[in-house]
Amino acid sequence: MRLRFHTYDVFTNTPFAGNPLAIVEGADGLSTAQMQTIAREFNLSETIFVMAPKDPAHTAKVRIFFPTAEIPFAGHPTIGCALHLAQGRNTRITLEEEAGLVPVTIQDGRAEFTAPVTPRSKGVTPDIGLVCAALDLGTLDVSGDAPIGVHEGGPAFLYVPVAGLPALARARPSEPHWSQLMNACGVDSAYLYAPNAAGYRARMFSPTAGIPEDPATGSASAILASALLEAGHLPEGETVIPLVQGVEMGRPSHITMTATVADGALHSVRVAGRAQAIAQGDILAP
Repeated sequence: MRLRFHTYDVFTNTPFAGNPLAIVEGADGLSTAQMQTIAREFNLSETIFVMAPKDPAHTAKVRIFFPTAEIPFAGHPTIGCALHLAQGRNTRITLEEEAGLVPVTIQDGRAEFTAPVTPRSKGVTPDIGLVCAALDLGTLDVSGDAPIGVHEGGPAFLYVPVAGLPALARARPSEPHWSQLMNACGVDSAYLYAPNAAGYRARMFSPTAGIPEDPATGSASAILASALLEAGHLPEGETVIPLVQGVEMGRPSHITMTATVADGALHSVRVAGRAQAIAQGDILAP
């Protein structure tokens, strides 16, 4: 049995930039183990499997996999899959993801989803010395403009504000401190961010999940809203924040995060971007 697949570069209009994604169609008959095997074969940060929806009012049911494990929600697979299913039309796509329903609006080749889970702080604050050792940075490289902490919205990430782009470029996971930090925080990924001229530039490391570095992380971009709110950087109402990720990898990605705050709390978070079709073909079912 063969399955049709497509690959896209997401959060970019430029081929071979952004974050690569594999989309596998007609996956209804696949087991979890078969999906994991295919995701490991593609060996991209994420592979998304498309099935018939449980509710015919929705567009599709999808499941998303790292090379090493299934995840309940992810941003760049949501954007890429929705644009693929839209086939150039301006429309609204509803994806049934493990984390919940994800509505996606497609307009002029740009997709914007609403995060299925409102991001929130987990109240975990690691030791700054361990954070610096794990990222091979000095204490002056970590910004005092925002607290370090774990935030979640489906997946969870450690958020580390970095004092400038040079420090952001130098950062790298360093063992054994990295594993100690991840164990202390109860996560497997760290999202580093520093202000740039327009918004923020970011990097995301997740080597224990099989992703040494991710060129674009839509879910982490959405959850960043919780970290910014905690730091006092989000006012009441709607704030649009441009994000750039993947620069240090040679795969620049452009993400737009829109956060709405009401009465001091996050009301909703949206993430938008584009995608470029790269390849298509057939893959054997394991």
